[in-house]
Amino acid sequence: MAGNVGERWEEYLRLGRRMSSHTVSAYLGDLHSLMEFLSLDADVTPEQLREALTHRAVRSWLARTLADGGARSTIARHTAAIRNFTSWAMREGILASDPAALLSSPRADQRLPSPLDESDARLLLNAARDEAAAGGASQIRNWAILELTYACGLRVSEVCGLDISSLNREALTVRVVGKGNKERVVPYGPPAADALDHWLVRGRPQLAGERSGDALFLGDKGGRIDPRVVRSMVHKMAARAGVHDIAPHGLRHSTATHLLQGGADLRAVQEMLGHSSLSTTQRYTHVDTARLSAIYQRAHPRA
Repeated sequence: MAGNVGERWEEYLRLGRRMSSHTVSAYLGDLHSLMEFLSLDADVTPEQLREALTHRAVRSWLARTLADGGARSTIARHTAAIRNFTSWAMREGILASDPAALLSSPRADQRLPSPLDESDARLLLNAARDEAAAGGASQIRNWAILELTYACGLRVSEVCGLDISSLNREALTVRVVGKGNKERVVPYGPPAADALDHWLVRGRPQLAGERSGDALFLGDKGGRIDPRVVRSMVHKMAARAGVHDIAPHGLRHSTATHLLQGGADLRAVQEMLGHSSLSTTQRYTHVDTARLSAIYQRAHPRA
């Protein structure tokens, strides 16, 4: 992946920009995709990179992604990644000019996943609890992950990155490292505490091994659990619980929606979810407005 150039950029993203491992991995994947499109291999020289990496070439790569059915959010991330790379490469003297400087990022699709209503969220979590009672370590882990994700509105990368030391079991809070390595402390309630207690006492010891370290949630082979495993588990659990299909991020949206419906302050929800901008949190008010409009249509005599 652009050889030593890719490794140097990766170091810059991790140490200079302090990006999360999830974002770094996504950005490196975008660079690898562009290099493949340009027919450049891992041993590419700066001279070859300068010749191949033109504004037109980058636009053609983005156009192919769009033609292949890429979502606007994917195009936006591709654009952000390559603009970051070319800007860095020019500062490092690898590129003579910035071929991506004039690229404009499409607005990401603002549609939110359909959240679970409160009764369906209860069905999902109760189904996970029942499976944990009848199953083994993996089922207890799945219950704890679902309870904590819903309780705190966590991103899947945040869940997988948690350590045992992240928990304050007396205060019922968890210290979360979110986007940009920003830390926040989020409270959780007794149901999540109960699931975590079962996991730490009964489940985790059965899976723990030399590779476990301080990781809170472990995969079946004892290492830190992979986000792909969690995503797959949530989809399958939703199907077994009889609720509509949902991903971990949809569960996070459900948390935000239910908090606002319950009267939570918008700023508090922003802090809890780790949004850098209040406008991101405000998107959830549209969900609640739609609910209120439906109630109005049913209830008001002049509707």
